Amino acid sequence: YESRLLMGEKLAQKIMKKHPNHDIDVVIPIPDTSRTSALQAAYVLGRPFREGFIKNRYIARTFIMPGQETRKKSVRLKLNTIKSEFYGRNVLLVDDSVVRGTTAREIVDMARDAGANKVYFASAAPPIRYPNIYGIDIPTRNELIAYGRNEEEIARKIRCDWIEYQDTDDLEESVRTCAVPETPLKKFDTSCFTGEYVTGQRVGDSYFQRLHELRNDDAQESRRGNKKKADVPNVTGEPQGCESVHNDQRKQNDSAQKGCEAI
Repeated sequence: YESRLLMGEKLAQKIMKKHPNHDIDVVIPIPDTSRTSALQAAYVLGRPFREGFIKNRYIARTFIMPGQETRKKSVRLKLNTIKSEFYGRNVLLVDDSVVRGTTAREIVDMARDAGANKVYFASAAPPIRYPNIYGIDIPTRNELIAYGRNEEEIARKIRCDWIEYQDTDDLEESVRTCAVPETPLKKFDTSCFTGEYVTGQRVGDSYFQRLHELRNDDAQESRRGNKKKADVPNVTGEPQGCESVHNDQRKQNDSAQKGCEAI
């Protein structure tokens, strides 16, 4: 909690430095995890904090969903706008991170549909430009919106007026400051931001090519298609990988001995 407060504070300071004459009217979080950072950012910016989205809690995390179309549809099912918080205003949307950009782009469109005058976007995490290889389902780098793009290009891609990201040093400092003094934190795994992996892999290695072949959207779609084919019921009567029951050579008992007492 304390770390997220500091992330919001440092993010707001960066916004004020880069946009000293900003015209932000209201700060709105993307529920739920960005709420703490957005609250502190609003306080530092001197702008009201408002809840502009109602979240459907029965929809899972969209960035790990299979297929781009599924992710786009799920964003609209996951969030509903409160139009009175957007109409005629210049809004700053705060999220904890931007991965593929699918959610961000749909949310920006929703804000404009609700009547927002201008839509700005801020991420409490730095740009995610490289895949994670230690267990978090972050896709191959070609699917990451920040890979090979600067902030202006990303803003155009998600259709917002401008976007600001947290600096990696500020992110680390936000976490380091809140550590218990007896166990200070010195080094973090920031590979998805910097491309520097603690286990020595380098972007471009054959390892990453294999990851791309296994984890990109097309590969996952192909595996789902193969699974559906495998799940099709057998209508030919031929055995599908199992021995047919017709091969049972045991003697059949009469009906009185099949587990129930005869009438």
